[in-house]
Amino acid sequence: MSSPRLRAPRRALPALCLLLALAACAAPPGADEWDPWEGFNRKMFWFNEHLDRYVLEPAAEGWESITTSGVRESVRNFESNLLFPMHFVNNLLEFRLAAVGQVTARFVINSTIGMLGFFDPASVWGIPAAPANFGQTLAVWGFNEGPYLMLPFLGPSDPRDTVGFVGDFFIAAEVMPTDEIFLAIYVVTTVNWRAVNLDNIREAREAAIDYYAAVRSAWLDNRRRAIGIMAPPEKRPATQPTDEEDPYDVDAAIKE
Repeated sequence: MSSPRLRAPRRALPALCLLLALAACAAPPGADEWDPWEGFNRKMFWFNEHLDRYVLEPAAEGWESITTSGVRESVRNFESNLLFPMHFVNNLLEFRLAAVGQVTARFVINSTIGMLGFFDPASVWGIPAAPANFGQTLAVWGFNEGPYLMLPFLGPSDPRDTVGFVGDFFIAAEVMPTDEIFLAIYVVTTVNWRAVNLDNIREAREAAIDYYAAVRSAWLDNRRRAIGIMAPPEKRPATQPTDEEDPYDVDAAIKE
């Protein structure tokens, strides 16, 4: 018998409302990296770093040793295909109708010809990804990012994206047959992502004088570029992309 479906408890609603209220607050003038909770954030960063070094990184190294780069790429494709409901709903909420058709076409093609999404023939045929999440949707609707926030287990965020993550989490959980399957897929894709980024993260740690500050800068820059591409001109953040680079390219953001 499967466990009860994951539900957002009602008592969490006040906390989510508070986070949205914090996100509505604009940063002080000239504050590119608004981090008023730095003391708390550094403690959470220390916790996440130890979790990564002693649990996630060894698991990723083991995964890398028993898989090929092709297998890891297929897992990434499979994960991207599973995120179709999130991309579909949020592109619709942002009224990006062309992107809605795009993600739908990709899902149909990759789920069938691409063998449940493990392969990506849609990209080969010129149908690129059109990712969208609820944090991005809130930005398009006019919510500010709010202060920088380091979450335990989840890493860099801000109040707007934290609320967005909760919304996207329950969209993803609801389309899974059982909670066990959902959690199993989440664990595998997380370990797979970490395996793909083993060298990038090692290099970033070694090169940074203050790794916490380096991660903060990279994440804020990458997230603002992602939102800047999607948001209406009057609501775009100051940091804008200079070309058509992939705004969700975490590897590139870490290396910057």
